[in-house]
Amino acid sequence: MTETATAKLASGFPPADYDKWRQLVEKALKGADFDKRLVAKTADGLRIEPLYTRADTLPQADATVPGGAPFTRGSHAKADGLGWQIHQRIVETDSAAANKVILEELDGGANGIVLQIAGPGRIGIKIESSDDAAASLAGMFVDYAPFQLAGGINGLAAARHYLAALPALKREEGGTAVSRLNVDPLGTLARFGAAWAPIDKALAETVAFAAEAGAADRPLTSILVDASVPHEAGASEAQELAFLAAALVAYLRAFEAAGVAPKDALPSIAFALAVDTDLFLSAAKVRAARTIIARIAEASGATASGLHISAVTSERVMAKRDPWTNMLRTTTACAGAAFGGADAISVLPYTWSLGMPDRFARRIARNTQLVLQEESQLGRVVDPIGGSWYVEKLTADLAKKAWELFQGIEAKGGLVAALSAGALQDDIAGTAEARMKAISTGRIELTGVSVFPFLGDDGVKITPYPAPAAAPAQQVRPLTPHRLGEAFEKLRDAGDAFLAKIGKRKQVFMANLGEIAEHNRRSQWMWNFLAAGGIEGLTSDGYKSPAEAAEAFKASGAKIACICSSDEVYARDAAATAQALKAAGAQRVLLAGRPGEAEAALRAAGVDGFIYAGQDAVKTLEDLHKALAQS
Repeated sequence: MTETATAKLASGFPPADYDKWRQLVEKALKGADFDKRLVAKTADGLRIEPLYTRADTLPQADATVPGGAPFTRGSHAKADGLGWQIHQRIVETDSAAANKVILEELDGGANGIVLQIAGPGRIGIKIESSDDAAASLAGMFVDYAPFQLAGGINGLAAARHYLAALPALKREEGGTAVSRLNVDPLGTLARFGAAWAPIDKALAETVAFAAEAGAADRPLTSILVDASVPHEAGASEAQELAFLAAALVAYLRAFEAAGVAPKDALPSIAFALAVDTDLFLSAAKVRAARTIIARIAEASGATASGLHISAVTSERVMAKRDPWTNMLRTTTACAGAAFGGADAISVLPYTWSLGMPDRFARRIARNTQLVLQEESQLGRVVDPIGGSWYVEKLTADLAKKAWELFQGIEAKGGLVAALSAGALQDDIAGTAEARMKAISTGRIELTGVSVFPFLGDDGVKITPYPAPAAAPAQQVRPLTPHRLGEAFEKLRDAGDAFLAKIGKRKQVFMANLGEIAEHNRRSQWMWNFLAAGGIEGLTSDGYKSPAEAAEAFKASGAKIACICSSDEVYARDAAATAQALKAAGAQRVLLAGRPGEAEAALRAAGVDGFIYAGQDAVKTLEDLHKALAQS
């Protein structure tokens, strides 16, 4: 028997060395700051390095198996080989309509559903009896295709109705699917500012209901820890996970107060996270959630084996304008959840922010998962991003940061105390405000919203959502959801309202100077800037002289003009153009770009303001809307 020699593919190259790499980078930077140029930071201040090595992983990383503690590696090693469950969210208004959609979704490839229940402050399915619950599930084999509830303030009442309906459903032998009733008074309190009862009573009722559900003859979980609530209000990843940890501990304490040990309580609890367009950070968040849950379980004398994490694609990243781009957002988010090892994933239809999803929107959402799972084979790969030191380090850093924030919540007396004092809301609001500032100044770009906007009818037709029932009186300040594009969408709405009233859009004349090659970079940027705010830029191939630009401005009927060209052309013609535009009747003259040392001279020539990347775009566009309304 001959031995096979082992080939070392990199034997002809010197060993890689971080220090040598860093020296070459410093040389290329020519004195520029390494951190400012090459290191990014998350909303939690976690560093994203340009390069990671094995030294960045945990000491035990070499022995870590996918899906095992400390969960810096994910796993999709499921018996069916598909990786995760495809759950579709159902928001029809009654049981019959919901049932029709459910059967379509299951027939189209989903293997689980999420029923959004109507209640104060929320649209969804009206469930008022066990008959309603049974009707919504008619023809559905829940032993193979499980259901989840998204209950809100009516969560406990709906969960009771579905629990009562289960005996009437046909049992399918061999099915072991676990359905989730997802009663969540803490998440409800945080989201709506109130639960269905004072929180102490609601927690006691939830624990009592868990005992009822535990006695059912079908496998169920009864309680949900939902970290999507702070996410949709603008929280950072660590803040979401800290909320998750604090809510879990609060539920375990409620069980202990009723005489139920954590090891017996934890199997009745499921978990939910929102995932967004930061693919790797979403993956790390799902993994870090398992790390944190396992740590709490261990400290409580329980085990985290069998814990279930559902992921839903983020609502806050969804856009109303050019909603087709939402397909890209949800695809990336879904992949992040899959990489992180989520047990079930719900992809929201691309028209979710606009109104009731139709069959096409639901099919696209469903097929997004099917393509990733079966055609891309992500569901058949154990730990699809295994070996990524970056993601493993990010997971560990995120779990550590979240644990610190969780300890801060506990120091305030726990989740309910932190919500009652408003401390948690203030912290999340600060994070959300910083993110919105980054969007307004262009450091974060929203395709189709703040950049590359489509100024016109995008062709999407929807049925608006019905008005929800009135929200309840608030016991605490709620973590109100918001979407990232709302400020720009408000400007676009104002532009459309003006168009509907006057018959044309608010307009700014673009005085593009010189040849296309000279002005195109700034004129194209300026047109997109205006369109993002619902204002039409009257553009052209360019004007050869200030007089020609002024003549075209006068013929356009516009009242405000913006000069666009290169720095070289500005030095030659900007001042004269500003004077000519003012002489032609311009009420305001703007210039695209930073003025630098020429600002005083340009203002003296008649330039009233400057538009450039990095300024507060929302405020600038709001001011333009006001000026154009008065002109």
